[in-house]
Amino acid sequence: MAEKKILLTQDGYDKLVEKLDYMKSVRRIEISERLKAAIALGDLSENSEYDDAKNEQGRLEGEISELEAKLRNSDIIQAQVGADTVVIGSTVTVRDVELDEVETYMIVGSTEADPDNNKISDESPLGAALLGKGAGTIVKVEAPAGLLDFEILEVK
Repeated sequence: MAEKKILLTQDGYDKLVEKLDYMKSVRRIEISERLKAAIALGDLSENSEYDDAKNEQGRLEGEISELEAKLRNSDIIQAQVGADTVVIGSTVTVRDVELDEVETYMIVGSTEADPDNNKISDESPLGAALLGKGAGTIVKVEAPAGLLDFEILEVK
């Protein structure tokens, strides 16, 4: 069974590559130094420093493998300049109809979603509701607070 493709913007892809490089170079060396220091302490059977370093090394190698798999299975998405409907990579300005509040979001793949920085996943309730819609459309979004209406003001 083929693995599911991971959708990333170029920025998101670059950040994962940077994180992977850091883990492979800096973090591996730091943990290696910790292991050497712990081994120098002697008896490994009762050496908690050694056990901690080995556990950290295992977690790091697992994270590295996971990142490599994500990068291997990723597709870089390009926002379609001039597109008048929302796609992954679009920047969308919406108005909460009830609260009359305006927000701007970038629609991204789930791997790089960061709601604190207004990057929402295409799989989130709002992101999924916006996909394929254009400016002037009102979308209904099921949220914990109930059914919310958002008007799409602009798609970039």
